Amino acid sequence: MMEFKFDHHAPHQMAALNAVVKVFKGQPQAGTAFENTRGEVGSVEFGDKGIGNRLVLSKEQFLANIQEVQKENELEVSTALVPRATSEATNEANDDSLAVDLNLSIEMETGTGKTYTYIRTIYELHRVYGFCKFVIVVPSVAIREGTLKNLEITAKDMKAQYGVPANYTVWDSKNRNGLRNFAASNSLQILVINIDSFASDSNIINTVREQGVKPIEFLQATRPIVIVDEPQNMETELRRQAIHNLNPFCTLRYSATHKNPYNLISRLTPVDAYNLGLVKQIQVDGVTADQNYNAAFVALKEFQRAKKTIKVKLSFFANGEAGGVLKKDAVLSAGDDLFVKSNQREIYRDGFIVEDIDAQAGFIKFTGGLVLHEGDSRGGLTDELQKFQVERTVKWHFERAKKLHPIGIKVLSLFFIDKVANYRSADGEKAKFEAWFEEAFEKFNKQNPGLIPHPANGVHKGYFSQDKKGVLKDTKGTTKDDEDTYNLIMKNKEELLSLDNPVQFIFSHSALREGWDNPNVFQICTLNESASDVKKRQEVGRGLRLPVNSKTGERITDKKINLLTVIANESYEAFTKALQTEIEEETGVPFTGRIGDANRDKVVVKYTKHELTRENYPLLFELWDKVSFHTRYAVHYDDAVLVSKAASFLKDTNHYPTIARLQLKSNTAQIEMDGAGLSPLSKGSAVKSTELTSCMMPDVFSFIQSRIKLSRGSIVAVLKECGRANELMLNPQRFLEHMVAAFERARNEILYEGGVKYERGAAWGLGYTQQLFTDELGEVLQEQVLQVKEGYEDKTPFNYYRTDSKTEDCFARDCEVSEEVKFFFKIPRGFKIPTPIGNYSPDWAVVLERDNKLYFVAETKGTSDPSKLRGDEKFKVLMGKQCIDALKTGVIYQLAVTASDLLEFTDPR
Repeated sequence: MMEFKFDHHAPHQMAALNAVVKVFKGQPQAGTAFENTRGEVGSVEFGDKGIGNRLVLSKEQFLANIQEVQKENELEVSTALVPRATSEATNEANDDSLAVDLNLSIEMETGTGKTYTYIRTIYELHRVYGFCKFVIVVPSVAIREGTLKNLEITAKDMKAQYGVPANYTVWDSKNRNGLRNFAASNSLQILVINIDSFASDSNIINTVREQGVKPIEFLQATRPIVIVDEPQNMETELRRQAIHNLNPFCTLRYSATHKNPYNLISRLTPVDAYNLGLVKQIQVDGVTADQNYNAAFVALKEFQRAKKTIKVKLSFFANGEAGGVLKKDAVLSAGDDLFVKSNQREIYRDGFIVEDIDAQAGFIKFTGGLVLHEGDSRGGLTDELQKFQVERTVKWHFERAKKLHPIGIKVLSLFFIDKVANYRSADGEKAKFEAWFEEAFEKFNKQNPGLIPHPANGVHKGYFSQDKKGVLKDTKGTTKDDEDTYNLIMKNKEELLSLDNPVQFIFSHSALREGWDNPNVFQICTLNESASDVKKRQEVGRGLRLPVNSKTGERITDKKINLLTVIANESYEAFTKALQTEIEEETGVPFTGRIGDANRDKVVVKYTKHELTRENYPLLFELWDKVSFHTRYAVHYDDAVLVSKAASFLKDTNHYPTIARLQLKSNTAQIEMDGAGLSPLSKGSAVKSTELTSCMMPDVFSFIQSRIKLSRGSIVAVLKECGRANELMLNPQRFLEHMVAAFERARNEILYEGGVKYERGAAWGLGYTQQLFTDELGEVLQEQVLQVKEGYEDKTPFNYYRTDSKTEDCFARDCEVSEEVKFFFKIPRGFKIPTPIGNYSPDWAVVLERDNKLYFVAETKGTSDPSKLRGDEKFKVLMGKQCIDALKTGVIYQLAVTASDLLEFTDPR
């Protein structure tokens, strides 16, 4: 069987190892062999219950060593030793208070050999100082099994390097004498123990046994160096106290995601690891689907239990307030109606009242008979999307195998699933995932004859927990049955790397994710029924380790080979953004450049004079008196003209594309990582049509009439005249959205040609008040405003202009220097002109004086020609002009690029 080869000089691992060794500078060096007699020899001491480690450094020496190492590694320098337990626990400690405070943190990115590093550090500390008792504390069964496997595969290499074997064992409550042997031995001893095995007073290790001794007392007597693997999972007071109760003279904390990096002495960040090629590069194949708004989509996300109530969090489609369809999450109780909760979405009208919530059994039932279990969804394109994910994974596998199998590197693909029944049924029959996989494998195997010379049913294997009868079952990853599965995963680690072993595709339960760290995983696919809630770092972490040559066992360092593909059921942009956010949150190191800085410079907007009064700003009030009226409008159009225009628009398939079957899309990007952040570099795309040929039909008339006032006759007439009614069956939602858009466009064009009439409403007292100006005051981001130039404060009411573009900046500067512009200001955002397509806020108010005063409301755009504006902009400008003209107060509405466009205006009066 292949044996792993280890790099004894990897700089990042040696840096972490040396940081720990240097912290003990001044400790007596390792001596010669000794006998088990009472007394002290160098870094070893003898006691009644066994042989242990001995620390002779003072607290001051130890802190000085830490500070020296931190300066050397350019890390924040500790001002004090950070205790590993509470002050109360510290006060109860033995007389050697230093023992409580030797608490060191080492940060190493996932996949860079953290476990190998701390195992080698054990041997190095034994070689240099003679320390002989070590305890590795792990937070889970999966990590425990992984640690034991690493101790197994490194044993031969460590003995060759250091000349001594290590006796490693795992705490077993059935073998209580194991700790007595651990304590009594004068050789290098390593104990692996799960935190839950000793965190409670009721644990066997903490209960009195033979001769009135607790098993843990033998461990305490050795004053072990405790290595805490993934300490962020052991930050509760109970667990911190449990580690303290082991009586270690030092704890070494190893993690990629420290919650509290006490006395950090070595750091390897994700960016360092990525850019140094210490882990695989990452590319994301984002598989997404057109939203199937035609189906009654509903997903059960979670149960929410309270003392007296049980509710469920559901995801479903809802009608948006401004039209369109939105995906919505809401918490519902028994009796709630999805039709109501979805803003009366027609597809939920019948049968979607929550009838029963059974949290214990894990399901809900609707009045129409639909039953959903936690994590289930119905009505989306879940099956089609997951099948495409499987196909894409197999495709990538064959592409990698074509390049790597000939040079001795076996390619593995890993599927994580939430439900065993989706892979294999309870009676042992194939379920959908297995069937989809074999179908995809046969497809690509025919395209690549001889590349993988095994049948489809021989290249995949499921690793799942089983009950006593051997039936596969879903799991939480923490049961006794899971221990057997983790053991099997670890036992087969080297075997899976052999090209002679036909298994290349692995299916495993998501809850067993921690157990997988095989270096030759090149593809990871998580088959969830909704966008994965699993942390992205956890997802990619299972495949980040550098691969090995399946024949020689040597690590591969070629970046062109070392590429992990994650086949995700979300866009690569969303995946990348989530991954960056997690890295920032978990490491505490923010990226710069691509993430907005919450501490950007801010300024305070205030009046240029003491307060807003007529005396202080007479021209402002003079103009505001002329425009501060509310207005209303009425519309007039002929239905026959509307129908003719709408049908004509719908015939234009360039503007309203032909409706096709819903599509699945794959977009692939490689993730680039540097100090500025993560950015996806697009590499390719693929599209696949779904097999849906028709969809459930909503109420066509209700759908359209809820969005635009039309008669049923007008709707039918457009359907007949446009010649595209057959497309309604393929994707009703999309086609009806086309129809609504065409009707709105036709209506707006008619209104633009004179179908809107404005009239003035209430005067100053009941119209817009000066409160709108007050609302503009206060703190804003500096980048969102332009400061008034010195000397022009009398021409405007605020010390800053709120500008949205360079065009507006230039307009403001023009007005400042123009002698004819006597006063101007940015119109407050609360001032609205109502239009048939929504409210509109014009830009500027200007008082100009030549032979007489001219009052302007100005809209600044990149052109002064309305015909060159886009549809909505063009329409709003026209409505703005009609509204201001309807006030009949002498105010002129003008489209402008610069202040010169106002200066050139000729008053027709």
